[in-house]
Amino acid sequence: MSFQKVGLSLGRALWNNVNAGRTAAKSSTQFNEFSNKSDEVKSPTGQCTNKGFGAVTQTTNQGPLTSSAPSLPEKQHEVGKKRRFDGTSRGPAGRPYSLTAGKVDQKAHLWARYNDTKRLVHELIPPGACSILNPSAIYANNEVSLEEVDIYGFDYDYTLALYSNNLDTMIYDTARDFLIEHFKYPEGIHKYDYVPNFAARGLHYDIQKVNIDGHTFCVCNRFASRGLKPVPDEEVVGLYGGTHHVPLNQDSGFYGKGPKMKQFMDVFSLPEMTLLAVANDYFISNDIEYDPVHLYKDVSEAIGMVHLKGFMYKWITQDLEKFILSGEPTRAVLQRLVSQGKKLFLITNSPFSFVDKGMVYMVGQNWREFFDAIIVQADKPHFFNDCFKPFRRLDSNGDLQWDKINSLEKGQIYKQGNLFEFLRLTGWRGSKVLYFGDHLYSDLADLMLRHGWRTGAIVPELIHETKVVNTKQYALGLTWLQALTGLLERMQIHRDPESQKVLQEWMKEREELRAVTKNLFNPQFGSIFRTSHNPTYFSRRLCRFSDVYMASISCLLNYDLSYTFYPRRTPLQHEAPLWMDQLCTGCMKTPFLEEMALIR
Repeated sequence: MSFQKVGLSLGRALWNNVNAGRTAAKSSTQFNEFSNKSDEVKSPTGQCTNKGFGAVTQTTNQGPLTSSAPSLPEKQHEVGKKRRFDGTSRGPAGRPYSLTAGKVDQKAHLWARYNDTKRLVHELIPPGACSILNPSAIYANNEVSLEEVDIYGFDYDYTLALYSNNLDTMIYDTARDFLIEHFKYPEGIHKYDYVPNFAARGLHYDIQKVNIDGHTFCVCNRFASRGLKPVPDEEVVGLYGGTHHVPLNQDSGFYGKGPKMKQFMDVFSLPEMTLLAVANDYFISNDIEYDPVHLYKDVSEAIGMVHLKGFMYKWITQDLEKFILSGEPTRAVLQRLVSQGKKLFLITNSPFSFVDKGMVYMVGQNWREFFDAIIVQADKPHFFNDCFKPFRRLDSNGDLQWDKINSLEKGQIYKQGNLFEFLRLTGWRGSKVLYFGDHLYSDLADLMLRHGWRTGAIVPELIHETKVVNTKQYALGLTWLQALTGLLERMQIHRDPESQKVLQEWMKEREELRAVTKNLFNPQFGSIFRTSHNPTYFSRRLCRFSDVYMASISCLLNYDLSYTFYPRRTPLQHEAPLWMDQLCTGCMKTPFLEEMALIR
């Protein structure tokens, strides 16, 4: 079902629910069909309530009502051009307050609104709305017309070549052994096996405070761990001077590298984050004093040895089938682009012998014929902002040549160089170039900010994330979470003790719902794209440094090369979500659905 059809279905449901809400008091059995006795739990008042997503409950006037209350008062009158409900007036900032508080059972009223809202949430998600996201889609941060793109550029690792999870385990195991054998760390660390689902891309590591945590634009969120254990929110606040604010502009450079904070932005960093957590956990669990700065540097060096000594390259080239995921889509993408008259180039930090074996496996012996320029060991991100290293040509055996480079010839292999020389030799500039890479800083940031190229981010995690978002559990949970949050915002005007107890129950339920939705992605850190209401720091960088993003370059096969990607307009906080394709994404606060339906 398309967003448009979902929006239209929701719009009709909204209007029907408004009309039904005005006569809801006529029926005292309206909620019976939604009860689910198998999920009943006891509320603090002793009444049975149903806590499942989309459940609607019945209680006495000490809790949710036995009969449904109308979501809108039956009588309204006009004052000038403004609607005002009977029995209310306006307090400071235009907020309504009751003139007959003594005559109304506020607790019963709050639970009635709770039940009405839950019913709406259950009714307003149309069939098929929970599976509308396509993991093979391309998502746009900016408007991009492929018809205007003449040149396509690619990174190699995790762009042209995607690797299996077996590689993460091998990197972790080898680096852990280096840490013990070379740096003389305790043998007890050897008992820790790799935890595949512990770390997530985009996390920050506090080198001195020994925390791994997610950030929402310089604000430390609740998902933090020390070692392998979560850190309570109160302790996080204490560590950062009584505030959630972390001044990343002081603690971390533009590329996320220290001196106090390190951000892990590529897929290769998952084993490193896990090894850092494991080593810290060992020392903390055994009450052994250690220097966290030394630990960070030693783990980084141990991980570096895996790459510098060529272990990773050796593993992959010796068992390509085990480590490289299917290469057929890669060949199909390259063939399609070339057949449409597009020029292609490759810029990678990996050595030629490694790239050659991988490309022969995925694309074939003639893979170099697809590319108009091939640059290996480019030393990104310095390749994009340095103008000193000249290009050097490699012969067919991979040996360096001494001749001066006056042009980049098709099928030839070049090493090092810099982007300024690359632009001079090719003339490929501006928005007619689209470059794909997985590392937001090393691959994309400088191209977007300094050189005006179009950029595409490869985010393999999208496959898992979209699978979670497409589940009914997530759709119902998130929609009810948003509805409950809006209900809390609207009902907080009731300050009497009984009402405050009800609001506290709702706040507790809201925290539980947030934990459930987080755990669906990653139990330690949640989604790599969102934390609570806000985008993660990784998500913000993704939007800033990439025009489009996708799970793999094979997603290009789903689109015509004249296709234009349009970013979805999402409402700002001060804007009303009037666009129909927003209704199914949780942007609208459900308690206002009646009013929004009237606006339409």
